[in-house]
Amino acid sequence: MSDIRTADAMAIRRDDPDDVVARLEEDIIFGRLPPGGRLTEDALMSRYGTSRHFVRQALVDAERRGIVRREKNVGATVRFYSADEVRQIYEVREMLTRQAALMIPLPAPQSLIDELSALQREYCAKADIRDLRGIHEANDAFHVALFAACGNPYLVRSLQDYMSLTLPMRAKNLADPEGLAQSRRQHELMIELLKGRDSWALAQLCVDHMQFSKEDYLGRIAGEAAERQGHLDK
Repeated sequence: MSDIRTADAMAIRRDDPDDVVARLEEDIIFGRLPPGGRLTEDALMSRYGTSRHFVRQALVDAERRGIVRREKNVGATVRFYSADEVRQIYEVREMLTRQAALMIPLPAPQSLIDELSALQREYCAKADIRDLRGIHEANDAFHVALFAACGNPYLVRSLQDYMSLTLPMRAKNLADPEGLAQSRRQHELMIELLKGRDSWALAQLCVDHMQFSKEDYLGRIAGEAAERQGHLDK
């Protein structure tokens, strides 16, 4: 009986398009599939034990999120961002973040404080057990709830689009102990600032909050470029 249940569970997992999308996204944002790497349908079918239909659906979704690039005669590759692209993307995300934070009425209602405190506890719980997928999801849930308080759903949607666009740049940072510890501290400070009246301090903290991951990604790009140059000089 247990073998039948296991087989049924595996069949359901293979036939779940959301699961394939989530697993592809996780492999990309946590670096298991490297930037610039080719994504062939056959290899992904084998990796995830799923059909070509669901692999294609996952690639379309990943392209929409900006973490996969698909080109004619080349196929799908993990999206690679140049240093200039990283800076430009973060410029826009920082402007959106600052504006959303400035629009949050302070002091914030207790209901928002309670919601964010609960999400922060979930975030910390996932961090304590090193659940990378859980850390990523809890982190995004915290920020979406925070920015939703600005009262402009179109601004929030734009922020979510840029949060998705920067996933390959920022998610790996959540696996770094130093970056994760800093993120946790800054979340707590955001909650405290929401209880006061200093909108500018809150907005600046929200912008500062994303600098660690940006600089880390830029450092990795520079390191990889130096390594390639070193091989050429030999």
